[in-house]
Amino acid sequence: MELTDLAALVKSANEEDKTDALLAEHYAPDCVSVEAAVMPGADSAEAVGLAAIQAKHAWWNENMEFVSGEIEGPFLHGADRFALIFKSVMREKASGNEMPMEEVAIYTMRDGKIAREEFFYTV
Repeated sequence: MELTDLAALVKSANEEDKTDALLAEHYAPDCVSVEAAVMPGADSAEAVGLAAIQAKHAWWNENMEFVSGEIEGPFLHGADRFALIFKSVMREKASGNEMPMEEVAIYTMRDGKIAREEFFYTV
């Protein structure tokens, strides 16, 4: 898969809430996901391997609800990287509190699949 196609696919999967299929089909088995900080219940800011990233997504979906937002990009960099900017409002399910979120996500492609993703945001 070409970088432009994969970047567009990642953006549309996030816009359409189809990230489970995206992970299963377009992430490398040994992919790495890096957060800006250690997430609750995690030992590290890095999730290594597809199963760990799927578990991270499951935790997020159990605890957070999307209220509104938009995605800017993709912004291409070289032959193997692209970035997206996520601007959203999320609701914590347990408390009902809403919070604005803005983050930059940088994705690295290897052999047509996502091999690494890094998230930048204020903590």
